[in-house]
Amino acid sequence: MSYPQTENALFASVKDIIINARQLAYRNSNSILLNMYWQIGKLVVEDEQQGKEKAAYGKAVLKTLSKQLTTEFGKGFDERNLNNMRAFYIAFPIWNAVRTELSWTHYRIISRVANETFRTQYVKLTIEGNWDTRSLQRNIDSNYIGRSIEPAESKKPAPTNFIKDPYIFEFLGFPWDSSLTENNIETALINHLQKFLMELGKGFAFVARQQHIVTDTSDFFVDLVFYNYYLKCFVLIDLKTSKLSHADIGQMDMYVRMYNDLKKGSDDNPTIGIILCTEKDETIVKYSVLAENEQLFASKYRLYMPKEEELKQLIEQDRINFELDHTTP
Repeated sequence: MSYPQTENALFASVKDIIINARQLAYRNSNSILLNMYWQIGKLVVEDEQQGKEKAAYGKAVLKTLSKQLTTEFGKGFDERNLNNMRAFYIAFPIWNAVRTELSWTHYRIISRVANETFRTQYVKLTIEGNWDTRSLQRNIDSNYIGRSIEPAESKKPAPTNFIKDPYIFEFLGFPWDSSLTENNIETALINHLQKFLMELGKGFAFVARQQHIVTDTSDFFVDLVFYNYYLKCFVLIDLKTSKLSHADIGQMDMYVRMYNDLKKGSDDNPTIGIILCTEKDETIVKYSVLAENEQLFASKYRLYMPKEEELKQLIEQDRINFELDHTTP
């Protein structure tokens, strides 16, 4: 066996051992804790199902059980937490489906999601994106999954699986009625790049701001350029502080064509263009190149977190429009 020859090397080696051991200990203890809560939830549900009046059950049995467990084991078994364990088991009735990379707090949050498919997707996205519990709660509140233009069940990476409508930029801290320039918003997005990348979705990496493209006759500047390593292509974003227009669509179409010609590598897939605007005119969308070009998208954005009903209406209207536009006569 070889041993480190310097004090710095010795420190680094010992540090790695300690970090790895702590990570292993955390994973093991977290798995044991989750399994304990899951089993308690299972017993509570099974006992409840034998009772005649479920409403009375929660008020009486859980209250008594909580007092007994707290007396015996101390904190962590109050009535509220027992209800969380019950909800955890109901949401994830198969233990093998529980991903132990996530914490108990993650599962308490995800267990409140009513849609089973969404629950599974939030578990996967939280692990892939390394979301902390605040990010997870924010994304559930903003209907992160529901805002995808097309449901993400398809395993094949397709541009429509990665585009949302609307995008929500409440993390910029601007009031809802702010009068802002495109440069103001662009600067704020770059200053909050980590949160912006999370809002964009899976696989996005920042490339450039105001990227200069030179042709034989003119100079052009693309607001924001990203690369998506799932789609293996560049993604151009153009910010507009106004309603979508034909000129905006034509400009983005030109940017995408130029980028494919001048910047795209031989191994890259065709470039995607996204126009972020405050409002979309569905007639313009329907009778423009957006309707036939699978690489061009227009999405609304909000500088504030919409109320739940407003967000549901926005999502439902866009889903209806998407289905109408993609229904074969």
